[in-house]
Amino acid sequence: MADKTRHICGISGGKDSSALAVYLKQSRPQLDIEYFFCDTGAELPETYEYLNKLEGVLGKPIARLNAERGFDHWFEVFRGALPSPQMRWCTKNMKIKPLEEWIGDDEAVSYVAIRADEANRKGYISTKPNIQTVFPFLEADIDLDGVNAILDDAGIGLPEYYEWRTRSGCYFCFYQRKAEWVGLAERHPELFEKARRIEQKVLTDAGVDGDSSYEDFAMQGRAYTWSQGETLDELIARKEEIVKHHEEALARAKKSRRNLPLVAVLGAALDEEDDTTPCAVCAL
Repeated sequence: MADKTRHICGISGGKDSSALAVYLKQSRPQLDIEYFFCDTGAELPETYEYLNKLEGVLGKPIARLNAERGFDHWFEVFRGALPSPQMRWCTKNMKIKPLEEWIGDDEAVSYVAIRADEANRKGYISTKPNIQTVFPFLEADIDLDGVNAILDDAGIGLPEYYEWRTRSGCYFCFYQRKAEWVGLAERHPELFEKARRIEQKVLTDAGVDGDSSYEDFAMQGRAYTWSQGETLDELIARKEEIVKHHEEALARAKKSRRNLPLVAVLGAALDEEDDTTPCAVCAL
């Protein structure tokens, strides 16, 4: 009797999961691996462009999950509450839930892109008994250099957003560092404005006066702003200060990490501001 186990590989649009997809195609050609991407409807244009390039390398389509129920739908369901590190309804409802519905009751092996140099990090591990999680990069001792080599050898390199941001995910992701918000405003002002309007609606619905600062209201258990400690209006008003600090951090990172690739240097500089580990479901 033929083995009916499904082999699946989730792609976030980031370097690690993309490199894993390529690695699996090369190292396990006997497997009919199903590649999938949970589409929140709020991804960066660079992410969609990169997925198209990756499909060319893989020679098969990447299943797009969740296209019918993106952020706007769940934002209404949660009555205008922004997602946050404390209430990650976005990850649960736009990533994990559609994936588990797609798999159903089928036996499945899920390949997750945790690298050898981040072995303590947690990826998506389903609690469903029919889904087994495997970590090929840990098994093969593949680190950041190995990931970059896989992507370079495949001819696709890194997604373009790595020029200013090191984490994949929604354009308004609350895990973004201040400098990445500035990068969004510069690269995609229309998306920054969308995020700002969503935030302003939340503040208005919460009864916060439009002229109030972040410090003028209590959080009351709900996240009223995208970026911790300030509104996007306040953040962009001090853009020059944020850029100055970021450039100084970049200079320090380049000096102390001369042999690292540029993306690692950028990551080190951004981590000076906030080294909180992002959600691995979205940011691998």
